[in-house]
Amino acid sequence: MTMPLDGVVVVDFTELLPGPFLTQALVDLGARVIKIERPGGDNARHLGAGAFAAVNRGKEMRTLDLKSDADVEVAWTLLADADIMLEGYRPGVMAKLGLGPDTVRARLPRLVYLSLSGYGQLGPLAQTPGHDIDYAARSGVLALAGEVGRDPAWGPGVPVGDLAAATYGVGSVLAGLVARERTGQGCYIDLAIRDCLAHWLNPRLGAFAGDRVESLAEQRVAALERPAYGVFRCSDNTLITVAAIEDHFWSRLVEILISDEWAGPRYATFSARSLCAEEINDALALHFSTMTSTDALQLLARSGVPSSPVLAPGAAVESVRERSTSLVVDDPTAGPLVRFPALFDHGTRT
Repeated sequence: MTMPLDGVVVVDFTELLPGPFLTQALVDLGARVIKIERPGGDNARHLGAGAFAAVNRGKEMRTLDLKSDADVEVAWTLLADADIMLEGYRPGVMAKLGLGPDTVRARLPRLVYLSLSGYGQLGPLAQTPGHDIDYAARSGVLALAGEVGRDPAWGPGVPVGDLAAATYGVGSVLAGLVARERTGQGCYIDLAIRDCLAHWLNPRLGAFAGDRVESLAEQRVAALERPAYGVFRCSDNTLITVAAIEDHFWSRLVEILISDEWAGPRYATFSARSLCAEEINDALALHFSTMTSTDALQLLARSGVPSSPVLAPGAAVESVRERSTSLVVDDPTAGPLVRFPALFDHGTRT
């Protein structure tokens, strides 16, 4: 089957996670990705073969020493046939190697060139090193993480900053290709991981402003403590989620689980329920602690209340496979992996 990016050539100078995750998505979409590794290899190779394989499937691997004039010429040869170039070194490094954006785009004006870094190519933090938790801290996201009444804690289980930037990067380079079709010119993209996470805050910022929630303590409560929304443990020690945020879902939940007193005006709207979110969630926890997860999920499903079992990672991948086998690839080193999660239909659906 023809994929959307068939014929697109990408030269990838990134390593570790954000850039390779970005270009892995491009591979899944049909692009030819040539990964350039420094002598000794991508540092991700030293963190585990499975993790490396998970974000480098289907790429063409080349080793180049960009401090060597001969190898830089090889890089230029590869770039001459490329549509997209990505690099993830500290700002200024590629310019010193003779492959900075000004130099490359002067010679190859149709190229879409993306630099991916922690804090961007310009500004006071440009040379500051960082990892996921640092970007979360400087974006404002970490301040809202964890549990109410405790210090912020970073523990979503996946490196969201790296993955957010990779996702924004996919959209950015594809937008660059679309613009090139219109103008005939490529572009330079400066993408910062911190900025991507900061962009994720916009819905929260709007809600805080609209509701005049000003202190960080109040903002943490608003973000983290939501009525009838959370993880609950059942009598068989299995965890389930419930997400009865909207008023109509709340009404259904009241009908099946809670006494008539919860149907009163004090709880009629989400805003009203938010004032007693802890009380509501404690009551729900007590209810579900007396039910098996099977019984609870069946009851919630029959009533149309949003709910789910809390799946382990492996089970979650198999759930994706149940939707479509084409979304899962069984890698010999990394095991079952989810491909870029979009199904493209090039025909007419009946």
